[in-house]
Amino acid sequence: MKLFTTDTIRQLDTLTIEQEGITTTDLMERAALALFHRLRSTLRPTDRVVVMAGPGNNGGDGLVISKWLYRDGYRVSVVLCHYGKPLSTDAAYQWSRLKEEKGLSYVEPANPKALNTIGPADVLVDALFGSGLNRPLQAAFASTVEWMNRQPAKRIAIDLPSGLFGENNGDDPHKAVVKADETYCLQQPRLACLLPENETFIGKWQVVDIGLNPKALSEMPTTWSLTTTDEAATCLKPLARFAHKGRCGHSLLIAGSPGMMGAALLAGKGALRAGTGLLTLHVPAPCLDIAQTALPEALCTTYLETCWPHQRVSSTCSAIGIGPGLGQSDATLKGLEALLLTAKVPLVIDADALNLLAAHPHLFEQLPKGSILTPHPGEFDRMLGRKPTTGYERLEAAIGMAVKAGVYLVLKGAYTACICPDGRCRFNNTGHPGMATGGSGDVLTGIIVSLLAQGYDRETACVLGTCLHGLSGELALDKESEESLIAGDLAANLGKAFKHLYRQRPIQTH
Repeated sequence: MKLFTTDTIRQLDTLTIEQEGITTTDLMERAALALFHRLRSTLRPTDRVVVMAGPGNNGGDGLVISKWLYRDGYRVSVVLCHYGKPLSTDAAYQWSRLKEEKGLSYVEPANPKALNTIGPADVLVDALFGSGLNRPLQAAFASTVEWMNRQPAKRIAIDLPSGLFGENNGDDPHKAVVKADETYCLQQPRLACLLPENETFIGKWQVVDIGLNPKALSEMPTTWSLTTTDEAATCLKPLARFAHKGRCGHSLLIAGSPGMMGAALLAGKGALRAGTGLLTLHVPAPCLDIAQTALPEALCTTYLETCWPHQRVSSTCSAIGIGPGLGQSDATLKGLEALLLTAKVPLVIDADALNLLAAHPHLFEQLPKGSILTPHPGEFDRMLGRKPTTGYERLEAAIGMAVKAGVYLVLKGAYTACICPDGRCRFNNTGHPGMATGGSGDVLTGIIVSLLAQGYDRETACVLGTCLHGLSGELALDKESEESLIAGDLAANLGKAFKHLYRQRPIQTH
């Protein structure tokens, strides 16, 4: 699913109008009718609905929604908040039409204090501004938002909670923004929906198809996208009838240390469950018994004094992952540096290997082009050398790092961002908060290495790997809760995740 900036969405509105020969009013009616049907599906017959409409086209949407709700028998009150600000052409037209609805309750308050005379609501619809802002709300409109946030009603925002920008929202904790319980995004989610600093404002978001022109959508370029499971399913490579382990990839994981072998084993389980034909765990000699006992399906090689003979170990592998539970000793640093200089196959760098990169920035110059880095926010901040104040700032910095170093960067989070060396960013849309548990990232490392070993290209391995990882977490909730889920459940449910995606693949005809 493509993601577009607020400015680009406006261009798409214009292209839809031009290519379909309709008016701006027609498009508003189309969008509002779709929003009405979505809203009606959540309302109870007895709900008292108050629609807060602003002076722009978001307010126009709210006025049309109000009309349809009223005609459908709901108890609706409309509050047009413009405080002397002129209405947009379409909002003014819809306001004049709405006032023709006999019996419909509406009010045009002179100032925010007049809002206190409005009766109680079960549902408050925010159609003040949506994504139509270019500066923070102030004065009367800020007071209106504060009043809305005080109401003991369910708040549903149209497009975006009023006061929030579509992309960068800065770090002002005092900015006036509607705190929505739900947000109905028009056509596709805004980037703001995917960033942690906006969670308290957006609540749960869902997309409402408002009928923008399909040709315009497909042809409009963008560097942002959100991967759906349908899209991920098309990436799968079914096993050939005559497949054997030698043709299904050989994954090498350089991981583990005394006291941290769990990370190596979780990565190994992720790799095996993701389909690698062969797996070699390269571990410290004292840890060999743990590895071979806990993961008998894996081959094991060992090293002493936290150093390893890279050329011998890596000569037969198809992809290498390094970092989970590895430690950060001086000898490990030398080993990592040697690997970066000699690796001939795709490389995934995680955990302690990322921490070594952060502590020794000269290693960035030695990264093979196309390497895959999989940091969580803390690891990324250490590599960056500073702590960004917002998720947007971190994302921008991650894109800059990926482009400068020529690497893929999988920035883990609620909507993990798979960033390509050309600056494109593909967000993941599977998973849940219960996956925020120790070892979860190690499983992901194993999955990505496994897919690389099987011949998936680097971008697909990142995108499909994060999708499978999150989907496995979702399917684990058939037996577990978000609180009880552990990293081992992710590896254990990968088979179900693969099956789920295969069921979504388009039917192949010959």
